[in-house]
Amino acid sequence: MPAFSVTSQRPGAWTIQRPSSVALQGSIRVPGDKSISHRALMLGAIASGETKIQGLLLGEDPRSTAECFRALGAKISELNTEQVVVQGICLGQLREPLDVLNAGNSGTTLRLMLGILASHPERFFTITGDDSLRSRPMSRVVTPLQQMGAEIWGRQQNSLAPLAIQGQALKPIHYRSPVASAQVKSCVLLAGLMAHGQTTVTEPVLSRDHSERMLQAFGAEVAVDPDAHSATVTGPAQLQGQTVIVPGDISSAAFWLVAGAIVPGSDLQITNVGVNPTRTGILEVLERMGADVTQFNQRLVAGEPVADLRVRYGPLRACEIGADLIPRLIDEIPILAVAAVFAQGTTVIRDAAELRVKESDRIAAIATQLNRLGAKVSELPDGLEITGGTPLKGAEVDSYNDHRIAMSLAIAGLNATGSTEIDRAAAAAISYPDFATTLDQLLGS
Repeated sequence: MPAFSVTSQRPGAWTIQRPSSVALQGSIRVPGDKSISHRALMLGAIASGETKIQGLLLGEDPRSTAECFRALGAKISELNTEQVVVQGICLGQLREPLDVLNAGNSGTTLRLMLGILASHPERFFTITGDDSLRSRPMSRVVTPLQQMGAEIWGRQQNSLAPLAIQGQALKPIHYRSPVASAQVKSCVLLAGLMAHGQTTVTEPVLSRDHSERMLQAFGAEVAVDPDAHSATVTGPAQLQGQTVIVPGDISSAAFWLVAGAIVPGSDLQITNVGVNPTRTGILEVLERMGADVTQFNQRLVAGEPVADLRVRYGPLRACEIGADLIPRLIDEIPILAVAAVFAQGTTVIRDAAELRVKESDRIAAIATQLNRLGAKVSELPDGLEITGGTPLKGAEVDSYNDHRIAMSLAIAGLNATGSTEIDRAAAAAISYPDFATTLDQLLGS
């Protein structure tokens, strides 16, 4: 049996089996940052003039964003990694679409777009998504938009998609978010672009700041107070098209960082990775765990810090992960759970209840599936308790159609004896279309 294969009997399934003699070595690149890709498409669409995007992620989520904005009147060239050209239609000039907008599986697309749509007076919009997205809570963005004067209707007291929006002239507010969420913050700031005055979002802990950086680059007046965990946009704003260079996604690099740390003999370099300090919680946790990870060739690319990363195999130790770090590594917790399985001691992850309302209930999903492989993982209401050091054995596991669960289980399978079968693993294409190809190359299949 090859080290990696796609199971023909179950379309979209993967079989993982690493020969004991194979270490992961070489230099790889990861796809463009998903968060930045979304925002580049959105801001390019509502700016005046032309926006050129290099290194765009070609996953399904950014494709959903592009399709939505095409339906709203923006001209967006065929998506590719070399250069995507967006002809903006100017803020306030969105076209009322002829059909329902479909955000697919992308919570970022739906939540950020709500801020833009709600602020366009005299236009009516309806937006939906796939089965998973229609079950994910939207009240966290609907509530502040309603405080600004938005009219939004949806299922379960306007908290679930499909959502209908009657655009309004919104008023600026100071929103004190109960959760640290870049999606909430970005939605409100985008809504504030057309409000007259200052719109401010204050968070309990600073979340990723890609929207603030990019809004400034496109010409918006944005003030950030990191000590107060707040960001302010002054409207009405005028955005001008820009050239955006998208760095590699640290959330995608996380899978290879953990793989390199747990597979004996491994020595991997991951080039051109975005290391925005609001996203580098994964690096801090791996450092706490004793992983041999170094950054080099650090530089700024289009306002975003970028570096090359090197990871080498070595022993890991357990650690605790809590509220101080969660907003900066929420997407990386499934793969960090895999690292914890191979660490000595008991790792405890808390304050991560948001994981239960992602593409799947990621707390239940990663605990259940890692335990199928022989791990010792217990669910907490808001996290996980993982006792490391138990050898894994190959088994049939399920991704729950969640891209991050699929890839995390694949990395776990690299260190399991026997074959690991991952059902519905094709979900990885949502954020990392070439994951299977890269894994195949590293294993020499």
